[in-house]
Amino acid sequence: MEDPDFEHLRHKPPSALDQPRELIVACCPMRSNVNLSRIVRAASCCAVSKVVMCGNVKIDPKIARDGAEKLPISRHRSLPPVLKDLKKEGYTLVGLEQTTNSTDIHHFAFDRKTVLVIGNERMGITEDVLSVLDAVVEIPVYGMPYSYNVATATCMALYEFCRQFPGG
Repeated sequence: MEDPDFEHLRHKPPSALDQPRELIVACCPMRSNVNLSRIVRAASCCAVSKVVMCGNVKIDPKIARDGAEKLPISRHRSLPPVLKDLKKEGYTLVGLEQTTNSTDIHHFAFDRKTVLVIGNERMGITEDVLSVLDAVVEIPVYGMPYSYNVATATCMALYEFCRQFPGG
């Protein structure tokens, strides 16, 4: 029997962070408006400080929802110079990619001040971007195909960062 005083709230207000997140999502050029828009929406839900992107893909506001309007987004021609500048500002650059030296995300401790670098849907993170990263994490895959969709993997990585730093 359900407690008559118990109320289910469908949309409860977001939790306040103890401090702003020092997490930036940086996207290599994407092929899909849908994937990029899903990444922006997830980034907004996780209260990232900014999204950096390259390429000509557009954000669909119907998919990104409030993230398209409220989240600072910057566009650049090339990602490596931006990443090098962020590294000088003290950010740790972490790629989300399967490489020979990548670390299982379940065993990776993020730094509070992190740039999460997301690769292209087909090509992943290019060599010129990989060469400036401090670390690379991967999400284990237990079936086929060998990797998750880029937007899905980004959501998983953002969730793990937030799990490690729930208060910001």
